[in-house]
Amino acid sequence: MAENKEKLFSQFPPVSYETWKAKVDADLKGVPFEKKLVWRTNEGFSVQPMYRREDIADLKTTGSLPGEFPYVRGTRDNNHWLTRQDILAEDPAEANRQALDVLGKGVNSLGFKVKDPSKATIETLLKGIDVKAVELNFNTCPRKALDLAKALMEYLTANGLTEAFRGSINFDPLKRAFRHGAEIDAKAVAADAVALLTIVEKAPGLRCLAVNAEVLNNAGCFIFQELGYALSWGAQWMTLLTEAGVKPSVVANRIKFNMGVSSNYFMELAKFRAARMLWAQIADKYQPIEKADCKMALHATTSRFNQTLYDAHVNLLRSQTEAMSAALAGVDSLTVTPFDTPYKTPDDFSERIARNQQFLLKEESHLDKVADPAGGSYYVETLTVSLAREAWKLFLDVEEKGGFFACINSGDVQRAVNESAAKRHNDMARRKEILLGSNQFPNFNEFAADKIQAGSSAAVEEDDVKGTPQAAHCCCGGGDHCATDAERALNTRRLASDFELLRLSTEAASNRPKVFMLTIGNLAMRLARAQFSSNFFGCAGYEIIDNIGFDTVEAGIKAAMEKEADIVVLCSSDDEYATFAPEAFKLLDGRAEFVVAGAPACTDDLKALGINNFIHVKSDVLRTLQDFNARLLKK
Repeated sequence: MAENKEKLFSQFPPVSYETWKAKVDADLKGVPFEKKLVWRTNEGFSVQPMYRREDIADLKTTGSLPGEFPYVRGTRDNNHWLTRQDILAEDPAEANRQALDVLGKGVNSLGFKVKDPSKATIETLLKGIDVKAVELNFNTCPRKALDLAKALMEYLTANGLTEAFRGSINFDPLKRAFRHGAEIDAKAVAADAVALLTIVEKAPGLRCLAVNAEVLNNAGCFIFQELGYALSWGAQWMTLLTEAGVKPSVVANRIKFNMGVSSNYFMELAKFRAARMLWAQIADKYQPIEKADCKMALHATTSRFNQTLYDAHVNLLRSQTEAMSAALAGVDSLTVTPFDTPYKTPDDFSERIARNQQFLLKEESHLDKVADPAGGSYYVETLTVSLAREAWKLFLDVEEKGGFFACINSGDVQRAVNESAAKRHNDMARRKEILLGSNQFPNFNEFAADKIQAGSSAAVEEDDVKGTPQAAHCCCGGGDHCATDAERALNTRRLASDFELLRLSTEAASNRPKVFMLTIGNLAMRLARAQFSSNFFGCAGYEIIDNIGFDTVEAGIKAAMEKEADIVVLCSSDDEYATFAPEAFKLLDGRAEFVVAGAPACTDDLKALGINNFIHVKSDVLRTLQDFNARLLKK
């Protein structure tokens, strides 16, 4: 067989990079290679259109196997990740019923959001659940974490389950800092953490020091920022507690990383590989007893930042690719966020679909059958190292400034993340970043206001704009301790929120603007520009009236007025605008807004006539539509 392969390869002589590059340059016909085909990422490095064996020849990341230090290829020699579902446990008995139900449907990791962490609550939650067979994770207000730990340990001890238990308590003292800009008292955090470790000492499988980088992901940070800050957060736990006298191995084995997954498919896959590699090397510097103590315990949750209210079923496509990134990267457990999360509490149907998304990856795609299938890929290996370098620079910068808590107290982390999110929102406004159904290819006739439930992210974002306070914003039930310092709080608006608020304002108005496509002249150009314009104005929820074409401008204006159009968009070719636009503008005579689809060479001449509305691929879609809303909508 090997001999046959050699013969096959001998028939195809190797082709050098220079030869491929020369062929591409010829096909580009003078367009610069770097400008046309090289992608500059938000992470600070460029991605080439082609990678070859020589690109990874000197990389040290390709020399290990899955389960081997530094764990770039995974912390185990298989890819059997846990399928997790989170359950709101305000009513413990109902939460227990839901838990037993989903455990019978393939879930093997549960997350309980506990409001009252008492012994009775724990007993009710876990009634009938085989603790030895399922991972159990608990989330509560940070101020109640110690009470939760005591109640859980009491239950485990009474039932002889301390050694068998596997799971976590999400002790995150940074919640108020991120949500409200509160300052972190490192000494108080250390004291609570030491007390927590003492309580759970006899349950070696209980991780209780959370690194919730997921919150940064859902605030719109760049991928290298989530990775770099997650590493700094983990290192802060190590430093804080080893200085308090806790052994390095004990601290390392109690940390759990909870990270998000965005839709940048290969970059996210590389992020998790880089995370394990860098964390192993960081933890190793604290001199734990064994290399195995340097393994990263990693849970991933698909993003909420890029979920949408309109065309919400597209969220399924986003979360599916995100789940694939996490699964192929070898995370330990995974939660798929239900598609209807932006506007309601997920119901049985959406939760079922979310579970089945993982089961498809396991049972039909067999992604759990191979550990690190991306290992050796020229592209993924290069991305892993490139992303690791940028995250490492950020990690070192945080360390130089005094560590993660110091950078939270100074607001450096929040400012950096908010600046990244602002850029992404701006890119969204200009369609440099696309969310199907929101800022591109909207469903013109969809209405969403009636499906928004109180407390959902869409409701909170709408109330934020109106200045209405929401109790849901608070992480611990409100009170003076939750007063917000806006300068040091994360902005957690979803990427689609601005476009959604735009459409919701259209829905709330007493009139829905009508946009009439006056298509005339060159067939190809008028069709293309009518489609572009329909999608453009459809993002505001306007009624779109398209047409197959008019023989004269006069006929088009007459038809527009018969339809009672609020906006008339002239769709033709650049050459024909010099004639058609002045005629249409004069005939319209201010009875509707007049828009030219494109950026013709005669733009200045047309502006001199009073024509000021032009839409094209470089337009700021959001602000243009906001301006039209301000002029056209009646409240």
